[in-house]
Amino acid sequence: MGLTNEQIQNKLTEKFGEQVTAFAEPYGMLTFEAPKDLNLKVLQFLFDDETLQFRFLTDLQAVHYPNDKGRELAVVYHLHNLVDNVRIRFKVFTDINTPDVFTATQLYSSANWMERETYDFFGVNFVGHPNLKRILNVDEMDYFPMRKEFPLEDQTRIDKDDEMFGRGGSSN
Repeated sequence: MGLTNEQIQNKLTEKFGEQVTAFAEPYGMLTFEAPKDLNLKVLQFLFDDETLQFRFLTDLQAVHYPNDKGRELAVVYHLHNLVDNVRIRFKVFTDINTPDVFTATQLYSSANWMERETYDFFGVNFVGHPNLKRILNVDEMDYFPMRKEFPLEDQTRIDKDDEMFGRGGSSN
Protein backbone atom coordinates (compact mmCIF):
# COMPACT_ATOMS: atom_id res chain seq x y z
CA MET A 1 0.00 0.00 0.00
CA GLY A 2 1.32 3.42 -0.99
CA LEU A 3 1.63 6.64 0.93
CA THR A 4 -1.73 8.28 1.79
CA ASN A 5 -2.69 11.89 2.42
CA GLU A 6 -3.69 10.92 5.96
CA GLN A 7 -0.22 9.50 6.66
CA ILE A 8 1.44 12.65 5.32
CA GLN A 9 -0.82 14.90 7.40
CA ASN A 10 -0.20 12.82 10.53
CA LYS A 11 3.58 12.97 10.08
CA LEU A 12 3.50 16.74 9.53
CA THR A 13 1.27 17.29 12.56
CA GLU A 14 3.42 15.00 14.68
CA LYS A 15 6.55 16.97 13.72
CA PHE A 16 5.23 20.56 13.59
CA GLY A 17 2.05 20.48 15.67
CA GLU A 18 -0.32 23.39 15.15
CA GLN A 19 2.20 25.26 13.01
CA VAL A 20 0.96 23.35 9.95
CA THR A 21 -2.62 24.30 9.17
CA ALA A 22 -5.34 24.58 6.54
CA PHE A 23 -5.20 20.95 5.48
CA ALA A 24 -7.44 20.28 2.49
CA GLU A 25 -7.58 17.85 -0.43
CA PRO A 26 -8.74 19.70 -3.55
CA TYR A 27 -8.94 17.15 -6.38
CA GLY A 28 -7.29 14.61 -4.07
CA MET A 29 -4.03 16.57 -3.64
CA LEU A 30 -3.10 17.21 -0.01
CA THR A 31 -2.67 20.95 0.50
CA PHE A 32 -1.50 22.70 3.66
CA GLU A 33 0.26 25.82 4.88
CA ALA A 34 2.84 26.82 7.46
CA PRO A 35 4.38 30.11 8.60
CA LYS A 36 6.90 31.48 6.10
CA ASP A 37 9.78 31.29 8.59
CA LEU A 38 9.28 27.50 8.70
CA ASN A 39 9.30 26.88 4.95
CA LEU A 40 12.80 25.37 4.90
CA LYS A 41 12.22 23.21 7.97
CA VAL A 42 9.02 21.79 6.49
CA LEU A 43 10.61 21.26 3.07
CA GLN A 44 13.66 19.59 4.65
CA PHE A 45 11.43 17.30 6.70
CA LEU A 46 9.37 16.34 3.64
CA PHE A 47 12.62 15.64 1.75
CA ASP A 48 14.49 13.70 4.45
CA ASP A 49 11.78 11.58 6.04
CA GLU A 50 12.16 8.00 4.78
CA THR A 51 8.41 7.50 4.55
CA LEU A 52 7.60 10.81 2.86
CA GLN A 53 10.50 11.21 0.38
CA PHE A 54 9.25 14.39 -1.36
CA ARG A 55 12.50 14.85 -3.24
CA PHE A 56 11.24 16.40 -6.46
CA LEU A 57 10.10 20.02 -6.70
CA THR A 58 7.59 19.98 -9.55
CA ASP A 59 6.73 23.67 -9.42
CA LEU A 60 7.08 26.81 -7.37
CA GLN A 61 5.11 29.98 -7.98
CA ALA A 62 3.23 32.76 -6.22
CA VAL A 63 -0.35 33.95 -6.01
CA HIS A 64 -1.42 37.50 -5.19
CA TYR A 65 -4.39 37.91 -2.84
CA PRO A 66 -4.73 41.72 -2.65
CA ASN A 67 -7.62 41.65 -0.15
CA ASP A 68 -5.93 39.33 2.37
CA LYS A 69 -4.17 41.94 4.56
CA GLY A 70 -0.79 40.74 5.83
CA ARG A 71 -1.01 37.60 3.64
CA GLU A 72 -1.14 39.18 0.20
CA LEU A 73 1.44 36.90 -1.41
CA ALA A 74 1.45 33.12 -1.24
CA VAL A 75 4.44 31.08 -2.34
CA VAL A 76 3.17 27.69 -3.47
CA TYR A 77 5.38 24.60 -3.67
CA HIS A 78 4.27 21.48 -5.56
CA LEU A 79 6.27 18.48 -4.38
CA HIS A 80 6.36 14.94 -5.73
CA ASN A 81 7.27 11.66 -4.08
CA LEU A 82 8.46 9.68 -7.09
CA VAL A 83 8.59 6.35 -5.21
CA ASP A 84 4.88 6.31 -4.30
CA ASN A 85 3.82 8.73 -7.06
CA VAL A 86 2.19 11.17 -4.61
CA ARG A 87 1.99 14.93 -5.03
CA ILE A 88 1.34 17.59 -2.40
CA ARG A 89 0.91 21.36 -2.34
CA PHE A 90 2.56 23.46 0.39
CA LYS A 91 1.83 27.18 0.84
CA VAL A 92 3.48 29.95 2.81
CA PHE A 93 2.01 33.44 2.99
CA THR A 94 3.83 36.75 3.34
CA ASP A 95 3.03 40.42 3.65
CA ILE A 96 3.42 42.29 0.35
CA ASN A 97 5.46 45.00 2.10
CA THR A 98 8.04 42.48 3.38
CA PRO A 99 7.88 39.65 0.84
CA ASP A 100 10.87 37.78 2.28
CA VAL A 101 10.85 33.96 2.05
CA PHE A 102 13.87 31.71 2.52
CA THR A 103 15.23 30.21 -0.71
CA ALA A 104 14.86 26.49 -1.33
CA THR A 105 17.79 26.34 -3.77
CA GLN A 106 20.07 24.44 -1.37
CA LEU A 107 17.51 21.65 -1.11
CA TYR A 108 16.10 21.68 -4.65
CA SER A 109 18.37 22.86 -7.46
CA SER A 110 15.31 23.30 -9.65
CA ALA A 111 14.10 26.06 -7.31
CA ASN A 112 16.75 28.40 -8.73
CA TRP A 113 15.00 29.58 -11.89
CA MET A 114 11.52 29.07 -10.46
CA GLU A 115 12.34 31.46 -7.62
CA ARG A 116 13.84 33.94 -10.08
CA GLU A 117 10.67 33.85 -12.16
CA THR A 118 8.51 34.25 -9.04
CA TYR A 119 10.63 37.23 -7.98
CA ASP A 120 10.43 38.69 -11.50
CA PHE A 121 6.64 38.56 -11.71
CA PHE A 122 5.49 38.87 -8.07
CA GLY A 123 8.39 40.50 -6.20
CA VAL A 124 8.97 37.72 -3.67
CA ASN A 125 12.45 38.21 -2.19
CA PHE A 126 13.96 34.75 -1.78
CA VAL A 127 16.46 35.33 1.02
CA GLY A 128 19.75 33.52 0.39
CA HIS A 129 19.14 32.92 -3.32
CA PRO A 130 22.50 32.76 -5.16
CA ASN A 131 21.46 35.01 -8.07
CA LEU A 132 18.07 36.63 -7.49
CA LYS A 133 17.53 38.88 -10.47
CA ARG A 134 14.98 39.22 -13.22
CA ILE A 135 14.88 36.31 -15.63
CA LEU A 136 12.17 37.15 -18.20
CA ASN A 137 11.45 40.87 -17.83
CA VAL A 138 13.87 43.73 -18.47
CA ASP A 139 16.09 44.79 -15.57
CA GLU A 140 14.73 48.36 -15.74
CA MET A 141 11.19 47.24 -14.90
CA ASP A 142 10.25 48.79 -11.56
CA TYR A 143 7.07 46.80 -10.88
CA PHE A 144 5.92 43.19 -10.71
CA PRO A 145 3.44 42.57 -13.54
CA MET A 146 1.55 39.55 -12.16
CA ARG A 147 0.33 41.38 -9.09
CA LYS A 148 -3.34 42.22 -9.32
CA GLU A 149 -2.75 45.90 -8.63
CA PHE A 150 -2.28 46.48 -12.36
CA PRO A 151 -5.10 46.42 -14.94
CA LEU A 152 -5.05 43.59 -17.45
CA GLU A 153 -5.19 46.00 -20.36
CA ASP A 154 -4.96 49.70 -21.12
CA GLN A 155 -8.44 51.16 -20.68
CA THR A 156 -7.67 54.10 -22.99
CA ARG A 157 -7.03 51.99 -26.10
CA ILE A 158 -9.23 52.82 -29.07
CA ASP A 159 -7.61 50.49 -31.63
CA LYS A 160 -9.72 47.46 -30.79
CA ASP A 161 -13.38 46.59 -30.91
CA ASP A 162 -14.63 45.03 -27.65
CA GLU A 163 -17.30 43.17 -29.59
CA MET A 164 -14.55 41.11 -31.25
CA PHE A 165 -13.51 39.90 -27.78
CA GLY A 166 -17.01 38.91 -26.62
CA ARG A 167 -17.50 42.06 -24.55
CA GLY A 168 -20.18 44.67 -25.08
CA GLY A 169 -21.48 45.18 -28.58
CA SER A 170 -24.89 45.51 -30.10
CA SER A 171 -28.02 43.78 -28.94
CA ASN A 172 -29.05 42.43 -32.40
